[in-house]
Amino acid sequence: MLKSLIRYIPFSGFLIICSLCVNKVIAQSDTYCNPVNIDYTYMIYNAHKDLSYRSGADPAVVRFKNEYYMFVTRSMGYWHSKDMDEWKFIKPKQWYFQGSNAPAAFNYRDSVLYMAGDPSGSMSILYSERPQEGTWEATTGILNDLQDPALFIDDDGQGYIYWGSSNKFPIRARQLAKNKRFRPEEVEHELFNLNSEKHGWERFGENHSDTELSGYIEGPWMTKHNGKYYLQYAAPGTEFNVYGDGTYIGDSPLGPFEYAANNPFSYKPGGFINGAGHGSTVKGPGDQYWHFSSMAVNVTIGWERRIGMFPSFFDADGLLYSDTYFGDYPHYAPSSADKKGRFTGWMLLSYQKPVKISSQFEAYSGKALTDENVKTFWVARENNAEQWVEIDLIEPGLVQAVQINYNDYKSNIYGKVSGLYHQYVIEASMDGQNWKIIVDRSTNTKDVPNDYVALKSPEKVRYIRYKNSHVPTPYLSISDIRIFGKGYGKTPKKAKSVTVVRNDKRRGAEINWQSVKNAQGYNVLWGIAADKLYSSWLVYGENTLELKSLNTDQIYYFAVEAFDENGIGERSELVKVE
Repeated sequence: MLKSLIRYIPFSGFLIICSLCVNKVIAQSDTYCNPVNIDYTYMIYNAHKDLSYRSGADPAVVRFKNEYYMFVTRSMGYWHSKDMDEWKFIKPKQWYFQGSNAPAAFNYRDSVLYMAGDPSGSMSILYSERPQEGTWEATTGILNDLQDPALFIDDDGQGYIYWGSSNKFPIRARQLAKNKRFRPEEVEHELFNLNSEKHGWERFGENHSDTELSGYIEGPWMTKHNGKYYLQYAAPGTEFNVYGDGTYIGDSPLGPFEYAANNPFSYKPGGFINGAGHGSTVKGPGDQYWHFSSMAVNVTIGWERRIGMFPSFFDADGLLYSDTYFGDYPHYAPSSADKKGRFTGWMLLSYQKPVKISSQFEAYSGKALTDENVKTFWVARENNAEQWVEIDLIEPGLVQAVQINYNDYKSNIYGKVSGLYHQYVIEASMDGQNWKIIVDRSTNTKDVPNDYVALKSPEKVRYIRYKNSHVPTPYLSISDIRIFGKGYGKTPKKAKSVTVVRNDKRRGAEINWQSVKNAQGYNVLWGIAADKLYSSWLVYGENTLELKSLNTDQIYYFAVEAFDENGIGERSELVKVE
């Protein structure tokens, strides 16, 4: 849609904010670890229930003039980055009163950045030539009755709006008239809906438990690649571990579309934090694709979420897939010269290791700090500088990075609040007597709710101690303290005796394998061809998995590998299942 064909006028349907506020940069390193460590906004739309929690979801990430903008549900603004490693929050001069909801965004020829997402479902499309300054205006074309919109403008200037968030209605679309200021055409196109009888992953519930409610189809996003149109969508529900994204592929923006055989292409049901749905696909530095998506915390309320980012690819057959393998372990950052998105190989040294704590409030014990479960947490009896946590790694390991995941127990904060910050130090010891500071955040002035710090140089360590200085919440509460690096022992042996029995009307499979001695956990990998094992499920402590996310008319290949703090064992032989 050519800018010269459109006259823009101011629109009074969004908030005029008197000043521009740019928060301090959230610093990362040349590696990163999900969930993304940004200053998530405290939600306001459950304040009447005294429910205070941070959330970031439904990310719409776009590249504009070789920089990046991330729009996130109900965040009262958006984030800007030059490299997708460090993000700063921008509070715009003009915006929606309650923040955008399931926002849409699109870069048109590096001249104008468009976005939309009024929580009411009726909206103009906003536009900016200077989004880094927080200056926005609005078009005159009003879009009505939309939830979870997605905006796409093709190479010929023709615009389209997609939308959908329902367990009844399909993903729909309208063309936007070129010469009528984004006004939608009358014709509404119904594109596709869920088909849970054929697509197991589209079933509602935790682990696709197939509840009485049918799954929700929502969050469309369009990506054009090599002349093909990839219309992406989320299912079955944002609060579940199996929330993922699928795609249909077409030769035009309105289809017809064909279901991608490897769906869901973005899927992360296991590990520390789950979910990889309702996202956006964007070219990052070096033209490496990334898929940003929602991850579930789901402690205070089902819509308590974080942002995940996963390297993504189009294979030789034109299939889109996201790499969620060890998806909440450290990976190389987007700005890394030649390793963008690759797994570092740093393993988890802290899993189920003994914990000592300074104090405990009610039943919220220190065991939660090393259980690899974002939904459990420790609460200290006091919130002061006398509080500490000590983790015994049992065997010395080479520590490379630490992640502190704070929890919002009775946080009593609402909205986008400035001046929040976390301060602490991490000490290390070989004998539990002599300590050395390896992470010093004692003078930090940033809000870092999922703080990830890679050490400048690795440290040989047996004991790790967290010492609190300041958190912005009334209680000191931490979900997990995660220590990454490598042990000095042997890696697990090869996984063997893998069996796969297809069940559940071919929508699922029961997978079993022989336990590997001293294994910490396993990765179950599967895909539609021997060289397309694009999906994985990280399982701790078990040697069985009930998988319910398969497509009924598809042949699959499976493999299993064991891992521990020393590394990853050899992958099992492939098992083909008709």
